[in-house]
Amino acid sequence: MLIIDWSVNSFFYDRNWFFCFFFGCSSLEEIIIPSSVTSIGRCAFGSCLSLKQITIPSSVTEIECSAFSACSSLNQIVIPSSVTSIESSAFDGNLSMTQVIIPSSVTSLSLSLFYGCISLRHIEIPSSVTEIESYVFRNCSSLEEIVIPPSVTSIGDNVFDNCSSLKQ
Repeated sequence: MLIIDWSVNSFFYDRNWFFCFFFGCSSLEEIIIPSSVTSIGRCAFGSCLSLKQITIPSSVTEIECSAFSACSSLNQIVIPSSVTSIESSAFDGNLSMTQVIIPSSVTSLSLSLFYGCISLRHIEIPSSVTEIESYVFRNCSSLEEIVIPPSVTSIGDNVFDNCSSLKQ
């Protein structure tokens, strides 16, 4: 388990220094992010293949692109309501993820957000979402049902490609 106890808010991503800070840490299983962090940066925990659990505090407002990409052991993530932006591919390739609850503070599902999450069965899209960009659920072969709220006015290309279990 990794407990980060630093009192800075740029630990995960400072454009000049901490790019992909924990990328590829294959033995990392659990992370507790401190409340001083406001943004989880690009590729911060990408390819942490053993990561099973992460605690994101309510101080986080942004999850940048590929932050948790290819974390194949991560089966569930709770995104706090403080998060207003989840960038592209933030969770793509998470082979074990079965459920995601997106907070009502999010207005867009970014490009390839859950691409290749082959175990994803359930997702709740809040009525705050107005846009679902391209490839968001592509290759989510276990996704059985999804309810798109009437607030969604734009759906990108190939959003549901290879969602072979999708019934409704």
